[in-house]
Amino acid sequence: MARQDGVDAGSPDGYRPSPPGAEAPGFIRHGTPLFRQANLALFAAGLATFGLLYCTQPLMPEFSRDYGVSAAAASLSLSLTTGVLAFAMLFAGGVSDAWGRKSVMTASLISSALLVLLTALVPDWHMLLILRTLLGLTLSGLPAVAMTYLSEEMHPESIGLGMGLYISGNAIGGMGGRLVAGVLADFVGWRWGVATVGLIGLVSGLVFWRSLPPSRHHVRHPLQLRALLGRFALAFRDAGLPWLFAEGFLLLGAFVTVYNYIGYRLLAPPYGLGQAMVGAIFSVYLIGTFSSAWMGHLAGRLGRRKVLWTAFALMLLGVGLTVLRPLPLIVLGIVAITFGFFGGHSIASSWVGRRAGHAKAQASSMYLFSYYMGSSLAGAGGGLFYASHGWNGVAVFVTALIVAGLLVAWRLYRLPPLPGPPSPGTEPPIPQ
Repeated sequence: MARQDGVDAGSPDGYRPSPPGAEAPGFIRHGTPLFRQANLALFAAGLATFGLLYCTQPLMPEFSRDYGVSAAAASLSLSLTTGVLAFAMLFAGGVSDAWGRKSVMTASLISSALLVLLTALVPDWHMLLILRTLLGLTLSGLPAVAMTYLSEEMHPESIGLGMGLYISGNAIGGMGGRLVAGVLADFVGWRWGVATVGLIGLVSGLVFWRSLPPSRHHVRHPLQLRALLGRFALAFRDAGLPWLFAEGFLLLGAFVTVYNYIGYRLLAPPYGLGQAMVGAIFSVYLIGTFSSAWMGHLAGRLGRRKVLWTAFALMLLGVGLTVLRPLPLIVLGIVAITFGFFGGHSIASSWVGRRAGHAKAQASSMYLFSYYMGSSLAGAGGGLFYASHGWNGVAVFVTALIVAGLLVAWRLYRLPPLPGPPSPGTEPPIPQ
């Protein structure tokens, strides 16, 4: 007999046998050993992926000085990576359909860590950009596939928390990559900082390989272009998914633009902070480890449509604070932007998995395509506003993105909710 928490008393791994008519046979539920094992692996994956991806962001002023390039040109060290990543992820889900979720994610992590280690050795700016472009290709095998794995393997009641904990790893990885690279750049040079991030990524990849439970709900399909395009088309037939793709673009576009250029502002007068201090400010990323899990869980209880708009409102408040002169208010503004961003991403990404039906891999790929295109296009475009109007120009640009996100959140609020589980009396409806 199953216990009240839904975990089979005779199954220590946390999978639950399904009674007739139940919605989620054999899915992983929170509070079980297997849930903790899966989240350890995905936490390590997020830690590695986003540390490797964002380690160059605090180093952009260093690149401007060492290579004599502008702020907008230095931003290519991130924008090229995220641009290639966005396009490659459109096919990563199809590749994982054919080759398996875990094998694709493991290969992605290990090869990406090796590329970052090589980046620390190259003396030429153009070669650095080539390696960062290749990194976008190798990293593409993880983010969309991880979202798909969670959507396939987690019980519907646990997916919000599971997605939030995965994104917490993203937050710590993004913070750690920025912090390690930025602080070490002041003391031993940026190359040692990048190399350290690469080694951390390699270790995290090995932890992921050893810890992630194998898929139980994925059936492999051969990689056929026509069938793949058909599954992408399914994602656009849903009334809500295209709007969620737009939210991904706006969320990361606004967030990355702030982080790309805030370092230039704080290194210049009247603040004149050192690279280590600017890198330390990126430790506010830790707030994302709380906000992603907390807001994801809250949205699972109250309904995603009722919570998503608050993430954008908080980001808008944060941008307003960064325009003010006192340094503590600027840091508080960065905290508010970070809290809102990770909460909003947790809600939107779990909502994609909930609405995607049989096209989960393709819907996740489309969401992350939009998400990283926001980073690539808005992140680079923000440099033009910084060059022409300084930080105030960046703030106006980011405000426009966030206001657009609020309007889309209102459109999503007005969508009719998806039906809850069909078996009456066994599971409560899951809010949308």
